[in-house]
Amino acid sequence: MFRLRRSAGLCCLLKKVSEKVKKQRLDKFISNQLNVSRSVARTGIRRGKSTVNGAVCRDASAVIDTQTDTVEYEGSVIGYKEYVYILMNKPSGVLSASNDKSRQTVVDLVPDSMKRQGLFPVGRLDKDTTGLLLITDDGVFAHNCISPKKAIPKSYIAELDGDINADMIKEFKIGVTLADGNLCKPAILERVDKNIARIIITEGKYHQIKRMFGTVGLGVNKLHRESIGNLKIPDRLYEGECVEMTKAELESQILLKTCS
Repeated sequence: MFRLRRSAGLCCLLKKVSEKVKKQRLDKFISNQLNVSRSVARTGIRRGKSTVNGAVCRDASAVIDTQTDTVEYEGSVIGYKEYVYILMNKPSGVLSASNDKSRQTVVDLVPDSMKRQGLFPVGRLDKDTTGLLLITDDGVFAHNCISPKKAIPKSYIAELDGDINADMIKEFKIGVTLADGNLCKPAILERVDKNIARIIITEGKYHQIKRMFGTVGLGVNKLHRESIGNLKIPDRLYEGECVEMTKAELESQILLKTCS
């Protein structure tokens, strides 16, 4: 009975959040969709730069329906996106963070045409790690992607300072114990070439892969994430570049089922 009541409460909460998203203040809507500050949006609204359903609206606090109302700003219709989903081929030397006072972040690399308020990386890749990284402003989607309970496989290519052997493959398959005593879930380790290995994990502990190889006496010189579930970096998407995707595309390829 407790679980049923809790589930019903969660459904009610999600419904209220959904209704709140559909109804938004005009200044918030313009700010979010055009990636401008609230103050810039309010100034433009007061100057008559915005229309709602064809009529000029100078009231920044006016509430609009994101599903049915047509909003224009400076003569252009604003297309509504509840959330944004971006796939990046992360380069080395960039922080997996939304912002940093002195260092470049992955969100800094997002093109202006895709950028909006509230973007953040889904999980993190170390500064020197390259490869597939998702960026979004959808907190529920991000949580589901990184939740250990989902056990989503993430595949990496590691350039090592030595070669792997059969004993290491067996040890990773059982689950290695890190230096601090934490036990890792079973992982798949494959030899790709001399000093090159593929490792597939379903969790994301701090510096996990480097620490896992450390338990068998190997150092990681380079690390590249090649896939999450069945999602891979598109051909000709070079390091530092992004492509926008839909939630449905990502969920189908990541093999992820979320609540709608």
